[in-house]
Amino acid sequence: MTDQNPNPLPRVFKIGAARIVETEATSGLSSDQVRELLKTTYPEVANATVREREENGLRVVEFLPQPGRKG
Repeated sequence: MTDQNPNPLPRVFKIGAARIVETEATSGLSSDQVRELLKTTYPEVANATVREREENGLRVVEFLPQPGRKG
């Protein structure tokens, strides 16, 4: 028996206050592949920590930006 769910929960990508709902274009992509797509519009996701959780029947993929270095 496999652990793969044939109907995975729909994903929502959260970057700060922005919420991006998964579409057919991103449904087959991993979180890292989606990060590559999003970093042109949201450069802060390039080095962000990714946290995934379930919330209200959705899988929320949250990109938590890391503080920059002054120098």
